[in-house]
Amino acid sequence: MPSLKAPLALCAASALLAALAWPAAAADSARRPNIVFLIADDLGQRDLGSYGSTFYETPHLDRLAAEGARFTDAYAACPVCSPTRASLLTGKYPQRTGVTNYIGAAQPAAWKRNTPLLPAPYATELALAETTLAEALKPAGYATFFAGKWHLGPKGRWPENQGFDVNLGGNDRGGPYGGDKYFSPYGNPSLPDGPPGEHLPDRLAREAADFIGRHKTRPFLVYLPFYDVHTPLMARPDLQKKYEAKRQRLGLTDTKWGRDGASDVRLTQNHVVYAAMVEAMDQAVGRIMQALRDHDLERDTIVIFTSDNGGLSTAEGWPTSNLPLRGGKGWLYEGGVREPLIVRWAGHIKPGTVLATPVTSPDFFPTLLAAARVPLPADLPPDGANLLPLLTAGRALPERALYWHYPHYGNQGGAPGSSIRRGDWKLIAWSEGERLELFNLALDPGELTNLADREPDRVRTLRADLVVWRKSVGALMPTPNPAFDPAKPHQPARARRD
Repeated sequence: MPSLKAPLALCAASALLAALAWPAAAADSARRPNIVFLIADDLGQRDLGSYGSTFYETPHLDRLAAEGARFTDAYAACPVCSPTRASLLTGKYPQRTGVTNYIGAAQPAAWKRNTPLLPAPYATELALAETTLAEALKPAGYATFFAGKWHLGPKGRWPENQGFDVNLGGNDRGGPYGGDKYFSPYGNPSLPDGPPGEHLPDRLAREAADFIGRHKTRPFLVYLPFYDVHTPLMARPDLQKKYEAKRQRLGLTDTKWGRDGASDVRLTQNHVVYAAMVEAMDQAVGRIMQALRDHDLERDTIVIFTSDNGGLSTAEGWPTSNLPLRGGKGWLYEGGVREPLIVRWAGHIKPGTVLATPVTSPDFFPTLLAAARVPLPADLPPDGANLLPLLTAGRALPERALYWHYPHYGNQGGAPGSSIRRGDWKLIAWSEGERLELFNLALDPGELTNLADREPDRVRTLRADLVVWRKSVGALMPTPNPAFDPAKPHQPARARRD
């Protein structure tokens, strides 16, 4: 049986390594570093040029990767948005916050789908008692800015109530659903409208750039979770026209499809509107990076770019492909949780670094507080690892497992389950029928060959570890659905294309 003391040992080891690594990394500046934290919505790992896309164009993010570190095995804490966002802000696995599904999903008492299980209940807000990244940094003199998607609770639980000095666009919605959506007028209660037709990602980037200019003499946190590339799928006409021409030029007129269970899976990156949305977000990143250059702040600023879950490949427009990864948003397969992650810190991280170390959403909180020389909250559980020794000195992290628990039915065809990755091995324990899948990700990143029957001892060990972890974080489980009728079709949500 794995020891519960292992995470505490990991935390202590990470702290020691950070203490050893920090003097070299900080010797050139007594100023606490600025932090620019950029988070895409529903962007798949393979949606950037630096991660292999040949259809979408992301020159600014590709430059960011060339100037910093690019992770090949970075993960979101959940295959849907709200739980990952709670994890990023608190440094905790989502189960500890109670936010385990996207806020707005049906609770068990209101469940109408014909499924064998009832999903577990979940918290519909990030509690004010949680210490957010912004709240942890403010006592150290940080100015804190939020722009973009919040989706962590109703009014009274918005960014301004959770440590951010500025909130532009953050509310209870999961997408830009008011007004003209991605174009002004936005109909967003926390974002004043701009001129008619103004584009949302450009507006958010301009606001972030202005904030950087106003606060260039003190440390700041710019936290910008883009609404892009979440549905509704809408694009600037000029970029859409560009990708329509590119699609024709490359002969990408036929879209290939696969099947996973009851779901269609997109196997081709050729969706012109989605491509235009990706590039518009990339241009917004470029605008923020230019602001740092204009104010001579590049060397004083940590820039992070990642996503909140995998690319949308099995429902809701089917706009992207995650190949060679399996599945997508809403699934526990790699396509649902493996993310792009780029970290740039000039003078501290060697340009062009590529890291294969598995990392996850709770890691950002202890990493950024260590960089800012801010002590961790006394009650912070040891869920995340401080990545500074890895990033700045190339020191390997102590061995650990990463965990996921999604006790819900996603809108994209995914089913309730839990998973663990330790080394190259990943076990998925599906809740329906307690089905087990074991994959060697080094040999089979597409999770095509289930090795559970061939590796019973490994399955037993990983499953026991997963059970211990679920108990340690207070994970809630789905329960049998008394209304389930096996004679009727099992009803996955939006599993087939219209």
